[in-house]
Amino acid sequence: MQEAAAVPQYLHDTYWWAYVHPNAVRLFERQWLVNLILWGNFAKLRDGALAELGTELPGRTLQVACVYGDFTPCLAERVHAGAGALDVVDVLPIQLQNLQAKLPAHAQANLVQRDASDLRFPDASYERVVLFFLLHEMPLEVRRRTLDEALRVAKPGAQVVIVDYHAPGRWHPLRAVMRWILRNFEPFALDLWNHEVERWLPAERVASIRKETFYGGLYQKLVVTAR
Repeated sequence: MQEAAAVPQYLHDTYWWAYVHPNAVRLFERQWLVNLILWGNFAKLRDGALAELGTELPGRTLQVACVYGDFTPCLAERVHAGAGALDVVDVLPIQLQNLQAKLPAHAQANLVQRDASDLRFPDASYERVVLFFLLHEMPLEVRRRTLDEALRVAKPGAQVVIVDYHAPGRWHPLRAVMRWILRNFEPFALDLWNHEVERWLPAERVASIRKETFYGGLYQKLVVTAR
């Protein structure tokens, strides 16, 4: 049995209020609240990511990190329809416990405590990988390693689907508000305003990249094909 991953200090220091403390899970695990935080865009972003993966998902699917809301139950239904298998990794046991309570009994989901930047899965072992609102929560070097790991475990030709924040247009009505929110509550997120995600991808593992933005540019979806 492999040793459980240690919880990174930056999570304790920066995100205790959102993910680590039990009260945080009780507060944020509300579909309407997750949708409100994303200015009413949760369903569009969820469905946009799932549409890239397909309606029936055979083989192995990896979700890197748990998320609040019904993203993973919806993903699990597509995996079930394709008679596939779903692995979900998260470094926080409390997040895995919360996700287990949300999943239907028939879900073919294996929940594993792992650090996203050190997955410890074999190379080229997944048909698809998804990172849904994860990168903005990570310091730069952790983000780089996480992207490298996501592409390492993806099979050649597999898609790595990333949904996260993006710099809104200059005249976006929420630009100033979101800058204040991110600066004060999501201190690593403004990296995604200032730089393209492509900057942190390991070029030797990437065959192609396709990008789409949503809600005036405030959010982005990247579909990275593994080499």
